[in-house]
Amino acid sequence: MVPAMNKLPRPNICRRSIFILIVLSMIGGLLSCGRIDRSRSVIVWEQMDPQEQIFFDQHVAEFQLRHPEYADFTIERVHYRTEDLQTQFQTAALAYGGPNLVYGPADKIGPYSIMGLLMPVEELLPQSEIDRFDQVALPILDGHVWGLPDQIGNHLTLVANKGLVSEIATDTDTWIKQLAELTVDEDGDGRPEQYGLVFNLLEPFWLVPWLGGFGGWVMNDESWPTLDSPAMVGALTFLSDLKQSKVVPLECDYPLADTIFKEGRAAYIINGPWSWEGYRSAGIDIQVASIPLVSATGLWPSPMTSAKCYSINRYMDEATRQCTADLLKWLTGTEVQIALAKGLSVQPSDLLAGQDPGIVNDEVQLASREQIARGRLMPIVPEMRAVWDAMRPSYQSVMNGELSPEDAAPAMQKRATTMIERMRE
Repeated sequence: MVPAMNKLPRPNICRRSIFILIVLSMIGGLLSCGRIDRSRSVIVWEQMDPQEQIFFDQHVAEFQLRHPEYADFTIERVHYRTEDLQTQFQTAALAYGGPNLVYGPADKIGPYSIMGLLMPVEELLPQSEIDRFDQVALPILDGHVWGLPDQIGNHLTLVANKGLVSEIATDTDTWIKQLAELTVDEDGDGRPEQYGLVFNLLEPFWLVPWLGGFGGWVMNDESWPTLDSPAMVGALTFLSDLKQSKVVPLECDYPLADTIFKEGRAAYIINGPWSWEGYRSAGIDIQVASIPLVSATGLWPSPMTSAKCYSINRYMDEATRQCTADLLKWLTGTEVQIALAKGLSVQPSDLLAGQDPGIVNDEVQLASREQIARGRLMPIVPEMRAVWDAMRPSYQSVMNGELSPEDAAPAMQKRATTMIERMRE
């Protein structure tokens, strides 16, 4: 079943913003008109992690070996940072240019599709190709499928350093006591040499699981923010208290958390599947588990889950249509998804790939599936961008001690609703 949230009517977005984008894009398109021949070039723009890029290049090389009919085609991968990719794709596609396929988390698909930049998958591939996927993983809006996923999850879990942790706590009361015991300040200078926990204190993606654990969520079924809630106050208070107890670093962004854990100086990290292989390569014996149950509520934290998808540029060169279709089938096919699942510990979205014994019986995959089951799908509606942007400054202010949780929750709500009202004008 596809969640009802993904079937909502598409709201109007700010006409002025679209007009500006169109004008700028048309200027760029006119300047470049006639200069680029894309008829034998299939281009993929992506925001992949380094390991994903390695697998992609290997799989493209294999595709070219298996499809000699495309010997005169070039297949090119272009990497962008997350925000750069969205901006560049919007600009290029509005100017009738850009890549054949764009790859990234499914939450970006909402804005792309509403702006008319994407081709529904069913216009390029037969329904039989769509039917082989876990339907929950498919990005669906207005009854159309707007991308095909090569993995599902993209979620946060608890990761333990087994060299420091003998038994993983399953509830927060036990966990907090354990974190205090595992935080070690050998010289008493107030700066621990070993931390109980590290995680990204700057991005609200790491706040959302706890919002669910206190009984809340980011929006309702009408895509309206629900940030001003007792649950948000509870989640912010919990994380602020963790920091004040000094079981986590006083200042910690993603790179620092990742480095400390790789150096063996943290018992736990909260991170996602994209990181696990890097920890193993650093010599850390890891165990993946669900984020502990919130003792105060009896609820499990619910990290956001989503698929990573290849979406189709509506304005790709028609001469590349068949090659693009075949490449898309291959990159999201059973064989490739099994390789990704085993190599990156991600969950396949292809139903047959998900039945592979090497995936079904893998301990890390089992723990990952358990966490996914306790998570919630990230809404792919455009309003989600406003929610992220509204949550970030207040979350950071709470963690910096500049704002109380009680003041942060209404501030988030006010900012989000203002942004969405402007979006819907």
